Amino acid sequence: MNATSPSSQITAAGAVAGDTAGLSRRRFLRNAGAAAIAAAAFPTLIPARALGRDAGVAAPSNRTALGVIGMQQGWDGFWKCVDRRKEVVEAVALCDVDAQKLNGRLNETRKRPNGKSAKGWRDFREMFEKAGLDAVVLGAPDHWHGIMGVAAARKGIHIYGEKPLAHTLKEGRAIVDAVAQHGVTWQTGSWQRSVPNFRRAVELVRNGRIGKLVRMEVGTLGDFGTPKRGVPADYGKPPAHLDYDMWVGPAQFTPYDSRRLHWNWRWVLNTGGGNLMDWVGHHVDIAQWGANKDHTGPVKIRPIKAQFGETIYDAERTYEYECVYADGLVMRVNSGNGTKFIGDTGKWIFVTRGKLSASDPAILNEVIGAEEFHLPPFSNHWTAFIDCLRTGGKTIAPAATAHRSASVGHLGHIALTRNKTIEWDPEKEVITNDEQGNAMLYPSFRAPWTL
Repeated sequence: MNATSPSSQITAAGAVAGDTAGLSRRRFLRNAGAAAIAAAAFPTLIPARALGRDAGVAAPSNRTALGVIGMQQGWDGFWKCVDRRKEVVEAVALCDVDAQKLNGRLNETRKRPNGKSAKGWRDFREMFEKAGLDAVVLGAPDHWHGIMGVAAARKGIHIYGEKPLAHTLKEGRAIVDAVAQHGVTWQTGSWQRSVPNFRRAVELVRNGRIGKLVRMEVGTLGDFGTPKRGVPADYGKPPAHLDYDMWVGPAQFTPYDSRRLHWNWRWVLNTGGGNLMDWVGHHVDIAQWGANKDHTGPVKIRPIKAQFGETIYDAERTYEYECVYADGLVMRVNSGNGTKFIGDTGKWIFVTRGKLSASDPAILNEVIGAEEFHLPPFSNHWTAFIDCLRTGGKTIAPAATAHRSASVGHLGHIALTRNKTIEWDPEKEVITNDEQGNAMLYPSFRAPWTL
């Protein structure tokens, strides 16, 4: 299926046509999951073998059929979902526009107990229509998140979506709305929310152990590699195993350049957002969580400094900007690493991967009382996704939350690009003092792609 054919347009009507059976199956899975929880609490006369429990696996009608898009970014999360709930999850479909990568991963999958019948797809639309999916791991580049996420939701397919939520803020809003409208489960790959040291930091801050939170300093890594100079020999000549037109998809078309693909698409603003957007779903996400701002965003974003890439990698390399919330809370985002919470007492807590520290180490040993704020008891990010889609429970990183975290990055990028302080209405989701900046909230899709 060619991306420029009329059938490639994704519409609400076309996306849901003929999927009544699939939706019924997904409703059954949720009901079965809820029934399993009830069965754990109350006696039952139903033989375990009727549910497949005697073999250590679920009955075929109660298994979760899982697919994945993107054989690089999506691969790890896909198998964490399968392996950690292998008694109920089956790997049924893999999708990538690179046939070489797809075939290699498909061979690996078919050698594993839960993937022997897996099929490969070059076009995600065909996979959504024909693979009988209950859920999908979305690991495509950022510029595909909006279209793929909305299309999956319209098909009633549950989604584990890599961060950031979307390439532009309005695509993120479209995902949030589609997920809500179609009642599907969404878990964002902001897995730090399921890691003990980050959770501990958030609980301490939310329970006032540093006083009233007045300031946050958040580093999102910043700089990245530099591509080799000069035009590569394969410039404009994509390999036969790659459907390059489909890879570009809704992004603005540029001639094939191997330096822009695979891992490195993220440093190119046409398809990614640099480390700013790559890490906003981690360290800024933790900052928003600790500040109890999952439902909102800053009202003013002031640029301080920025150095953009000067090669084909044109995203921000080093940067700093300041966000002010309606209650006066300040967050400074820069190209460092980690999240620091600062209270009005001068006490602070700092957290990053593998580290948790405080101005006074005794703070870290504080006991959180039974009547104080406690985070929901999630332990494993991928297991939780499978459990929530089967029971209808709320994930720890839903689409609406990921949208608010990502908005801090989108707005920072606009302020840095425009070199102008922007004023933001987080309820209406509009920039109120800069029409050119406001236009940057929206995607500019290559025809014929639409949401």
